Amino acid sequence: MEKFDVKDMKLAGKGKLRIEWAERNMPVLRMIREEFKKSKPLKGVTVVACLHVTSETANLLYTLKEGGAKVVACASNPLSTQDDVAASLVKDYGISTFAIKGESNKVYYSHILSALEAKPNITMDDGADTVSVVHTTHKKLIPGIIGGTEETTTGVIRLKAMEAKGVLAYPIIAVNDAMTKHFFDNRYGTGQSTLDGILRATNVLLAGQTVVVVGYGWCGKGVAMRAKGAGASVIVTEIDPVKGIEAKMDGFAVMPMAQASNLGDVFITVTGNINVIRGEHFAKMKDGAIVCNSGHFNVEIDLPALQKMSSNKREVRDYVMEYTVKDRKINVLGEGRLINLAAAEGHPAQVMDMSFANQARAAEYMVKMGKTLGKKVYSVPEDIDRNIAALKLKSMGADIDVLTPEQKKYLNSWEMGT
Repeated sequence: MEKFDVKDMKLAGKGKLRIEWAERNMPVLRMIREEFKKSKPLKGVTVVACLHVTSETANLLYTLKEGGAKVVACASNPLSTQDDVAASLVKDYGISTFAIKGESNKVYYSHILSALEAKPNITMDDGADTVSVVHTTHKKLIPGIIGGTEETTTGVIRLKAMEAKGVLAYPIIAVNDAMTKHFFDNRYGTGQSTLDGILRATNVLLAGQTVVVVGYGWCGKGVAMRAKGAGASVIVTEIDPVKGIEAKMDGFAVMPMAQASNLGDVFITVTGNINVIRGEHFAKMKDGAIVCNSGHFNVEIDLPALQKMSSNKREVRDYVMEYTVKDRKINVLGEGRLINLAAAEGHPAQVMDMSFANQARAAEYMVKMGKTLGKKVYSVPEDIDRNIAALKLKSMGADIDVLTPEQKKYLNSWEMGT
């Protein structure tokens, strides 16, 4: 058996059922898997996947393996692993996996290093931690790497910074930027799963509450939409005037965090940036305020500042840490990590179906074209993106029109006017 480090192999049976349940709701990825099984486009390729180890991810990893790849998996977040799924990946699918829910930062990085021992040809990231390790301490692996893929907004930001500084050593496809990823995964997936995580952790009633959404990108739009649907009053904070006016036109209050901090009951960060909720904001918060993050890394909330301000800290529920600041209690969920994966199960399989279909196709594309690409961050090719959308529509029993010859001629002409 391949090397692995999971919590308990006895959990594999439960994990297998979870993986099978998710697979029922991932028809696009299932179609790609059947194709890969026959064509073996990844034969002889080693893929190291640093992703959230969930039931949906397991279906992606299995698809890559069916395509001929040797697949090694590790967690992209210390709190996102589903331990039963990790066990099943090893036992039932023969995929070397290094992931334990709640692992320390030290173990987290040791798992990345263990995965990299496989000497990847393709890196597959959710936050760019594997790419970062390769480019800092494991540069010897670079000659063997064809390219990589990246799943998240945060990771793409890091990778584009590397490209801008001229240090990116191999091409990366930004799966996050695919229309079928960020329009749907970020908006509908994050919107629903974030509230799911908050409700599982706290069991609070959102109706009548004031929810402050920090950031109005695609994730923020989804969170604000779902919070409004649950009956909450929503405040949006932004740094981009275009996104700010969009939030205002969507019916939300828009103001700086300095003003929102003493109005909110629930605060949700979705920016991909550092310290967007800081000490001066904690100082103004109501007694009982709930603070959580649905951006990729746990840097959006300045927890060291809150710790310094607090006279006491205690865990009052699973994934709920209560900080005492003078005469007030401030509750931080999931250690400031991704609340939808720390306290819940992440995105629904129907959404991840499209995201992981993009991952599979991007890996296939990178094997074919990677050696011809520059050391840059690339978008998913439009034909792949649109094909995945078409397959998803078909799986949902929906169809669309096609252009008539007359319409095609009109769109491609300049002579025909009004």
